[in-house]
Amino acid sequence: MKRIQLFEFEDFSWFPNWLRNCMTNLIVVLQRMMGTPEALASLIAGIVQDTKISRIVDVGSGSGGAMPEVFKILRAKQGLENVELIMTDLYPNKEFIQRFNNTPETGISYYENPVDATNIAAAPEGLKTMVNSFHHMPPKEARKILKSAQENNQPLLIYELGENNIPLLVWWVLLPISLTILMVMVLFMTPFVKPLTWQQLVFTYLIPIIPICYAWDGQASLPRIYTFADMDKLLDGLKKENYNWEKGYAKDEKGKKKGIYLMGIPQ
Repeated sequence: MKRIQLFEFEDFSWFPNWLRNCMTNLIVVLQRMMGTPEALASLIAGIVQDTKISRIVDVGSGSGGAMPEVFKILRAKQGLENVELIMTDLYPNKEFIQRFNNTPETGISYYENPVDATNIAAAPEGLKTMVNSFHHMPPKEARKILKSAQENNQPLLIYELGENNIPLLVWWVLLPISLTILMVMVLFMTPFVKPLTWQQLVFTYLIPIIPICYAWDGQASLPRIYTFADMDKLLDGLKKENYNWEKGYAKDEKGKKKGIYLMGIPQ
C-alpha cells in the first residue's frame, strides 16, 4: 500500500479531550471555508434518496466534526426535511452528549453507548458514515470495518477531505514549509471557531500548542489516507453480487473535487 501509518496526536489516549475538541473546531472551519459540507451533503442526499433511508449514523463522531453542519444542509433540501442524524463514537464524549441531546433542534442526537466501527451491527440502523476518520484505522481494522458493513448488509459511506496523491519523498521535503503554513493558517481561522472558548484563544495565541498539534496532525494524516488502489486491496475478496462498492471524488455544484469517498450499498 502507498499509505503509511504515521502517528497523530489525537490518536493517543493521553491527549486531552479539550485540546482534541479545539483541533476538531479548526477542521470544521477549514471544511466550511472549502465548501466541503455542501459537497458531502450532496453525496449523502443522493444515497438517502436512492435507498429511501431516513437516518444517518455517523461513526467516530468525536466532538461532532462536520456532520452537524452537513445535517443542517440536508434538512434544507426538499424531501429530506425528516432525515435524522445520530452521532456515535467508541468513546462517547459526555460533554457533547449533553450538548446535542439537550438541544432544541430536532432530528440530531448523540448515541450514549460505545460503538466500535469494526462491528457495524452494534450501531443503530441507518446509513453509516465515517467522515475524516477512516485514515486513523490500520489496514486490519479498516478491512474489518468494510467486512462488517458488507456482512451485515449495512450501507456505508467513507469520506476523506484530503487525498494521498503526493510522493512520500516530496512530502518529507516539503514538510517544514507545510507545517509553517498550517500553523499560520490556525491564527487566521481561530476567530471563526464557534463556540470560541478561552482554551482555543490562550493555547493558540499565547501558548501555541494548538497550532503545533493541528499542523502536525494535518500533515501526518495525508500519507495515512487510503488511496483508491489501497481501497481495492482492502476490498479484495469482499465483493459479492448483493453488495456494491463504489469509490470516487466528492464534488461541488461546479464539479470541483472536494475529497474522496468509498461507498458500500446493499443491492
